[in-house]
Amino acid sequence: MKQLWTNGMIYTMEQEGEIVQAVLVEDEKILATGTLEDLQPLADEILDLQGAVMYPGFVDSHLHMIGHGEKLKRLDLTAVTSGQELLQRVQEATSKLENGQWLIGDGWNENQFFDGSVPTKEQLDTITTNPVYLNRICHHVALCNSAAFDRAGVSEATKDVAGGKFGRDSNGHLNGLLYEQAMQVISETFQQQGEAYIESLVHSLELAIEDMHRYGLTGGHTEEMGYFGTYTNPLTAYHRTVGQRKHFRVNLLRHHSVFEQMIEDNVLFDTPFIEPGAMKFYADGSFGGSTAALLEPYANEPENKGMLIHTNEQVEALVKLARTYNEAVAIHLIGDAGVEQVLTYLEKYPVPQGKRDRLIHCCYVSEQQLARMKKLPVILDLQPAFVSSDFPWVLDKLGHERTGHLYAWKTFLDEGFICAAGTDAPIEGISPFETIYAAVERKKPSATHEGYTPAQKLTRFEAVKMYTFGSAQAICKESERGLIKAGYDADFTILNRDLLTCTAEEILQTTALKTVVAGRIVYEKQFAKESHV
Repeated sequence: MKQLWTNGMIYTMEQEGEIVQAVLVEDEKILATGTLEDLQPLADEILDLQGAVMYPGFVDSHLHMIGHGEKLKRLDLTAVTSGQELLQRVQEATSKLENGQWLIGDGWNENQFFDGSVPTKEQLDTITTNPVYLNRICHHVALCNSAAFDRAGVSEATKDVAGGKFGRDSNGHLNGLLYEQAMQVISETFQQQGEAYIESLVHSLELAIEDMHRYGLTGGHTEEMGYFGTYTNPLTAYHRTVGQRKHFRVNLLRHHSVFEQMIEDNVLFDTPFIEPGAMKFYADGSFGGSTAALLEPYANEPENKGMLIHTNEQVEALVKLARTYNEAVAIHLIGDAGVEQVLTYLEKYPVPQGKRDRLIHCCYVSEQQLARMKKLPVILDLQPAFVSSDFPWVLDKLGHERTGHLYAWKTFLDEGFICAAGTDAPIEGISPFETIYAAVERKKPSATHEGYTPAQKLTRFEAVKMYTFGSAQAICKESERGLIKAGYDADFTILNRDLLTCTAEEILQTTALKTVVAGRIVYEKQFAKESHV
């Protein structure tokens, strides 16, 4: 059956301002675009947009979908504004649990605490004997109590792990903080196996996809194969959910710890809804946790340069491993020391023909590094919402005099880089509208200033294109996704506002009216019926 979408503002995103009157769809693909007069005679069914605005399907280029679903089920600490409030929230939550049951929380951020105080494990111990594990908003630092340490067999004598460390107070005693790879020592104790656990991951995925559909998202590039126990746990959850219970497009980045095993096991992917992605690894940590690796020390911690997760030899081995299997790499990079380490081996071992390496975040790069990056076939996977989250405190950490490119999205585009946009959910909120607002305004919604480094503001078209065509380019699918064009996948995001012309404040008020994946309406906003008295 040929369906004709018409009677709205339809942006092709091929050229700025380019619109068409109608889009003809059949068998999950766009057959043609053009005028209503030309295409209506070919249609079996008319789908009336009723003045709504249609874009190519929005795709989040970097997130952790199961993690986003898990966050929707966990104790949400993103709005907590003090250490004391955090303790109160934990006390309230654990009072509802069975004795010995884990409490998992997400999202605390000491940079928004008015008292600036991160609770210690001793303070947590005074309010509950249940094991507690609380992810910082960046997921590069966590806080836990003594019961959690006991479950994992961690004691004062436990040594730091490679690529991570256990936080300690001035007397050398554990204070409850976990940095980078030390987090896994604790988190592995509450990961499970078995059918019930897999079904819990399925539930998390369903919650995540339903939430993403509500925001008009038609797909996501996600990474979690190295978590949740063996890789078969999350992979099974994806196969049971995507394409079976939920229509969605997923590109699965494969964590370096399971990458080769997945290939040797001849893992099957349910294309075109579940597709294999690049090999993923982390170069460093986060600015929020002061673990992002820097060539020069943090301004507020003169003895701290952050942390490289892997040695040079390990990074080289990881890049070589990906190349052995003709695959690209996707690398988490925040600080310039991480960038420096990685570029050396991307230059030494070129990406296979027809693929692109993915540099994720790229929050701080030097001028010299930028020039080296331009010579490589890389895409930059950016999270514009980091600006509104990280400023102004990130300037205090790095120092106002530090040279280089800091959260320089506009510079990257102007220099000709392929750029995609994502949220890193559950780190940031899943809303593409909050991300687009951050990209074009570079400030918190409540702020009245002109934005942090306003010269780095993106245009509306640039920001939306990163969510559409940019995300397609990230996985070398730009010839079939990311545009409203004949021959492309019929993935559409249909909104109640024109993001390219509305006010900045209206971007945040935008609502998805319909989400369409492969020609199928997977979400349609339901409006409350008016009551007549």
